[in-house]
Amino acid sequence: MSVFNGLFPILPGREDAARNLAQELLGPRRDDYNAFQARSAFTRETWALQPTPAGLFMNVWFEGNVEHGFADLATAQDDFTVWFRAQLLDITGIDLSAPMDAPPPEIVFDWTA
Repeated sequence: MSVFNGLFPILPGREDAARNLAQELLGPRRDDYNAFQARSAFTRETWALQPTPAGLFMNVWFEGNVEHGFADLATAQDDFTVWFRAQLLDITGIDLSAPMDAPPPEIVFDWTA
């Protein structure tokens, strides 16, 4: 099991859309999201809105099979995953079906009891 912690930009004017997406995933689309998480072997995920001088970002943290999860998100063609990718693109401007130009976040400190 591994962890991912990364910042995703929130496009100007899309802050409410980010909150609405979170509520939709915890509400009417919860079963679909749970199935996606199970497929990716994720065991926990948190999202936090973080204002910065460079704009608003979503800090996303999850644990599970990170490589498999991103690969599944990038390539799966089921209705939910296609919808979810489109929501993320609309909110962040990042197309998760395309390779990222930047390297993944570098974990420099990971402590557990």
